[in-house]
Amino acid sequence: MKKKWVIKDVDEQIVDDLYHSLKINRTLCKLLAQRGITTYDEATKFFRPSYDHLYDPFLMADMDKAVERIDYAMRKKEKILVYGDYDVDGTTAVALVYSFLKELYFHVNFYVPDRYAEGYGVSYQGIEYAHKNGYSLIIALDCGIKAHDKVAHAKTLGIDFIICDHHRPSEVLPPAFAVLDPKRADCNYPYDELSGCGVGFKLVQAFAERKGIEFHKVTKLLDLVVVSIAADIVPITDENRVLAYFGLQRLNRSPRPGFRSLIELSELSRKSYISISDIVFNIAPRINAAGRMDKGSDAVSLLVSSEGMLAKKGANLLQKKNFRRRKVDAENTKQALELVENAPADAKKKSTVLYKKDWHKGVIGIVASRLLEKFYRPTIIMTQGETEGEVAGSARSVKNFDIYNAIKECSELLEQFGGHKYAAGLTMKAENVPAFIKKFEKVVADTIEEDMLTPEIEIDTELELKNVNPRFFNILRQFAPFGPGNTKPVFIAKKVMDTGWTRLVGIQKNHLRIYATHDGVFRVKGIGYNLGHKFRHLKDSQPFDMCFTLEETRYNGQVSLQIRLKDLEPSDVSIAPIASASENGLPTLED
Repeated sequence: MKKKWVIKDVDEQIVDDLYHSLKINRTLCKLLAQRGITTYDEATKFFRPSYDHLYDPFLMADMDKAVERIDYAMRKKEKILVYGDYDVDGTTAVALVYSFLKELYFHVNFYVPDRYAEGYGVSYQGIEYAHKNGYSLIIALDCGIKAHDKVAHAKTLGIDFIICDHHRPSEVLPPAFAVLDPKRADCNYPYDELSGCGVGFKLVQAFAERKGIEFHKVTKLLDLVVVSIAADIVPITDENRVLAYFGLQRLNRSPRPGFRSLIELSELSRKSYISISDIVFNIAPRINAAGRMDKGSDAVSLLVSSEGMLAKKGANLLQKKNFRRRKVDAENTKQALELVENAPADAKKKSTVLYKKDWHKGVIGIVASRLLEKFYRPTIIMTQGETEGEVAGSARSVKNFDIYNAIKECSELLEQFGGHKYAAGLTMKAENVPAFIKKFEKVVADTIEEDMLTPEIEIDTELELKNVNPRFFNILRQFAPFGPGNTKPVFIAKKVMDTGWTRLVGIQKNHLRIYATHDGVFRVKGIGYNLGHKFRHLKDSQPFDMCFTLEETRYNGQVSLQIRLKDLEPSDVSIAPIASASENGLPTLED
């Protein structure tokens, strides 16, 4: 699929001001300006994250009430149940709050609902478990913001809820004792893009502050927070950038036994530094596999383990589940692709919505991501839900199209739905599937702009090959951690030439090992995965343009710079300018 190249615009006056105050490469100043950094002080804050940059947790609505309720429960020796969703964000959030409270208090346990028996979020089964076992306070993490009836039911049983969520709330909040959600309309917290685990962290931070607990007992939990930030695709900006920065330090220097064991089982054991991308493609899928294929509580047990051998056993269990997940994922994806390819009449549709009763509920989100990548249109994959006659679906969207709002337009056909702009979940009765497919397609067709259906490569700025050097890269690396809202810079080099050494590599010869030069002087080497079909553009010594990122490689103890090629085209390719860096919160495809 051909991709559209767009180059970000920038205010040149701001670039000039930064260039004169920072005295660094002008290209780097452009990158800063595109990230909303306009002054020397803002640049210093960006390059030097500090715990002082974290916001006061008591600025969040209901935080006082939540802290007081936990303190009261401890003084009265009430039993506390830490409850969370079965995905990475939910399980890391449960592990964070549970492990913090467990060091202070004996009467605390955790609960993760069964994806297949209970479904997403707060369940009546979970409330019944709490009631039977004498729990009078439930702290719900990464879920609960729409569990009105269930929270009300718990209240009749004498169970209070503290909800820590980051999803969009309804106009009326659940009748919980406290609702912590920075997306609440009446919440004045300065930053509303925290992960579910991030909201749990703010609760722990507030409790520690109120009770005079040393801050290091809170910061040691940041390896959990950074994994949630990476896996849940939240923007790595503002407070999330600080949490991710120190979380990565923790994960690289002294990860908890559970993470250490997962790292040892993956290719990350050979890396000198674990990045956000490494979490997304290596750690997160293994944690997710617990809830996708069996019990999410297995992931929490691993993450709260303090003993090395138990952690290794738990990591091996998740590794096996992940192998099984990948097999099921491949089978279901193959079937989904066949359904699309065998329905040529649907080729002109603006959406992809597929239903097959026997698809595995635990992988439909991944299948949706793979079909999105293949056909690039809003996608929903559905299978049988918790009970006969119920259908559960997982949705993924193209850039700039709000799939949550599109699903909301079909709400009369749904039993439940929730999520974000780019990823959502839903349930409906089986008899509503045909009507839903028809209406969803109409909503998308009426609202999506045609250019949204062409994948884009956003290019930050032009970079001359002479600047691909260690000095430039050493400052560039300080822009990390990279992710949504602070993506790894993409550069364009124009009118470059093949040196004659570029070749096809890989078992299927589908990758491009490129050696490029500009003016016959400055040379770079690099790799373009799945770009073997672009080799034809390098014939006959014709100039070409290429867009790429920069990375370090290590081979036989030697460190060198290379480009990671994203695309290349003959030099007459047209590049569309865009007014400013647009939002980039697309779901990342799991390995």
